[in-house]
Amino acid sequence: MRSRLALAGAVVVALLPIAYLVSLAVRPASDVLNSSLLPRAWTLSNVVKVFDTIELGTMLQNSWLSAVGAAVLAVVIAAPAAYVTARHVRGERLLTVLLASYCAPPIVAIIPLFFLLRSVGLVNSVGGLILVNGIAGVPVAAWLLDGFVRRIPVEIDEAAAVDGLRPAAIFGRVVVPLLLPGVVAALLVVFFLSYNDFLFAVYLAVTKESQTLTVGLSLFQGDRNVQFGQQAAAGLLGILPVYVLALAAQRYLVGGLTTGATK
Repeated sequence: MRSRLALAGAVVVALLPIAYLVSLAVRPASDVLNSSLLPRAWTLSNVVKVFDTIELGTMLQNSWLSAVGAAVLAVVIAAPAAYVTARHVRGERLLTVLLASYCAPPIVAIIPLFFLLRSVGLVNSVGGLILVNGIAGVPVAAWLLDGFVRRIPVEIDEAAAVDGLRPAAIFGRVVVPLLLPGVVAALLVVFFLSYNDFLFAVYLAVTKESQTLTVGLSLFQGDRNVQFGQQAAAGLLGILPVYVLALAAQRYLVGGLTTGATK
């Protein structure tokens, strides 16, 4: 009974911000600042007007393209790296070096990243965000996939080697098919991290054609007037598809996090 009450309380705490976001999204401007949980008046104009205030369709498209691309890039790099860290004697050191990159705040890399992207013509482009977020997601993806690789018996690799397969073939033809649940989990985690990124997007993609949703939400913060209702509507339209994806793939997501944590 207590566990159910605790679970119900956790659900309420988790959903309360979303409920309040919905409440703000359907309020007229005159009712936004009444500080009550439920609106006194209802309107759907915020959902309509937000597309005129910002380029919401383009921003949502950029967010999804950059997040999906970054997830694929990160996993393509992290999968063989995780195979090395899990199978080789000194692989733990490599994994430690990869994870150590998270010790420094990302802001310290903004200036060199900007000049590197500018030198190859990827500033203010979705491709640049894919490259930056993808590389930034490699340590997390490698950490998750390392746990999955360690669950695959090493005897399978040895049997494949006896059959004449080289290490690259063993990884591609034997290990990768068994690693698919971990690949899905890593794709989801990196996707969520990249979709929620604000720091890289606000510095490296400043044109209307390349801005993402997180940057678009910040544009509502004016000097004198803040369109809270439209901001809430834009945020709601941005998170709903992601919430649906998370619920649909929660088995892979939870399994990936627990496996990566426990190895």
